[in-house]
Amino acid sequence: MAAEIPRSLLVQLRTALEDTPIGGYMPESSWALVWSALAALAVLYIASPREDGPIRYTISPANFPKEEKILENPSIKVSGTSAIQCYAPATGQFLGFVNPSTPEGIDRAIDQAHAAQAEWAKTTFRQRRAVLRSLLQYVLDNQEEICKVACLDSGKTMVDAQLGEILVTAEKLQWTLKHGEKALRSESRPTNLLMAYKRNTVYYEPLGVVAALVSWNYPFHNLIGPVISALFAGNGIVVKVSEQTAWSSQWFTSVIRGALVSHGHNPALVQTVVCWPQTANHITSHPKISHITFIGSQPVAKKVAESASKALIPVLAELGGKDASIVLASTSKSDLPRIVNTLMRGTFQASGQNCIGIERIVAAPEHYDSLISMLTPRVRALRLGPTADVGAMISDNAFARLENLVADAVRQGARLLAGGKRYSHPEHPSGHYFVPTLLVDVRPDMAIAQEECFGPIMVVMRAASSSAQDILAVANIPNFGLGSSVFGSEWDGTLQQVVKGLKAGMVAVNDFGCTYAVQLPFGGMGGSGYGRFAGEEGLRGLCNIKAVCEDRFYWLGVRTAIPRPMQYPVPDQEQSWRFARGVVEVGYGMGLGRKVGGVVGILRNS
Repeated sequence: MAAEIPRSLLVQLRTALEDTPIGGYMPESSWALVWSALAALAVLYIASPREDGPIRYTISPANFPKEEKILENPSIKVSGTSAIQCYAPATGQFLGFVNPSTPEGIDRAIDQAHAAQAEWAKTTFRQRRAVLRSLLQYVLDNQEEICKVACLDSGKTMVDAQLGEILVTAEKLQWTLKHGEKALRSESRPTNLLMAYKRNTVYYEPLGVVAALVSWNYPFHNLIGPVISALFAGNGIVVKVSEQTAWSSQWFTSVIRGALVSHGHNPALVQTVVCWPQTANHITSHPKISHITFIGSQPVAKKVAESASKALIPVLAELGGKDASIVLASTSKSDLPRIVNTLMRGTFQASGQNCIGIERIVAAPEHYDSLISMLTPRVRALRLGPTADVGAMISDNAFARLENLVADAVRQGARLLAGGKRYSHPEHPSGHYFVPTLLVDVRPDMAIAQEECFGPIMVVMRAASSSAQDILAVANIPNFGLGSSVFGSEWDGTLQQVVKGLKAGMVAVNDFGCTYAVQLPFGGMGGSGYGRFAGEEGLRGLCNIKAVCEDRFYWLGVRTAIPRPMQYPVPDQEQSWRFARGVVEVGYGMGLGRKVGGVVGILRNS
């Protein structure tokens, strides 16, 4: 912390200002006082301790395949071996094999993290910031390599990686550097009349070793995000990465560990494991895990929660959504082109594999036809490929489900204006591509309006009217409540009615996904999960929140003493009860009369 300004300097400045008449000139003697005070302040500033600058560390480069071997029917499972086959979803290129962790290997990883955390818990916020600052520097210096690794393993384009892997990671690091200590610094809490002699403090202490089970859609950010928060809160962490992105996770782990090593800390503080589903229970029920962050689907979340309950491990669950993007009648026609650009990015980024991606567009009748006429040529023009507009999906497992959802909606009256089926890329026949889809006239009772697609499918729905009630009747659904966005005029009362009426954890007004870009708490309600990561809430959720109540005037010997009528054995129950009632009246009686009556009751029954 910077040195405090001596009171004498402040007195000098105040004296000089007081000696100067309003509208007049400052006397020469006063100028001398000002200059001497400013000179002293300058010396103080120079002498104040500074935060250490980042260390530019190096690690081994990513292990890109030396030869291009294309798999004909790529899959992470291969007969004859328990190893995970890693490949590029955009091309089918073979990346290598990764051996899954065993229960014994998971035990070792957790034990190593615990041993390292015992020392890490003693570090100061300044030391933790130093590690994160160097990590941020590495991310900024090596953006292209990180993006290339993430793209190869997940199928996304470089632009999508820059936004979804780099930008949000840089923001999370910067936010934690600037605001993390404030969120976790001990806080004084108010007392009351009866306890006026007490001092109350809340401390945010490390939990120990926490775990995160993360999804594959953003392999770098989903891994590093929980690590940033865990480390700054003083914890060690074990991250169970997805089998789909096991190849990149190995190198991404070395990026994080490099920052720890460069500052002399134990890299074992951060552990990553990858395993098949049948082994994951060993992590989620492990007695040495203090908290679990889970990012995934509802069915798997239920299994994680059931497993965690065996060891009473608290779980934060982020389970995706069916996010609605709402276009109100008050939206200016001149703003529609900007909104269309936002809807396109929000729907098709990462090939629609985005937990807060736009899954439904709910339009007021006034703009419905205009939006469709503007969106149709844009969606039809989208190109597929690793260097095109829309990248690959992580696998072909969802293709049949997506095709059936689209076909079922069409049978019920929806209009298919683009896509709706899988795509065989002429240059990458082993890649996993789904044609960007535009489906309009979708009704709330259709399955595609209720199930998360998690693919490049744009669904457009018309509200019955432009009223908030009719808009919300379409936008709110029982199964999900993660994020949403609303476009309209700030002068329109309907806008705030919709914002307040949305059953969601996050709402972006005249924008998309911006809540996470400024590190507001991230999470949903209902079927989208519970708990929050990011922001102050996310950091504090990884702490033991300890409440401490102490004597304020201990030096005077002021302590809590049990009054005679309340001491065991109780001499007289009736008298004791009247005494206790007097105490309650003094502490909580509304009005001076009741408080005075309480004092009288105490004195009469003492």
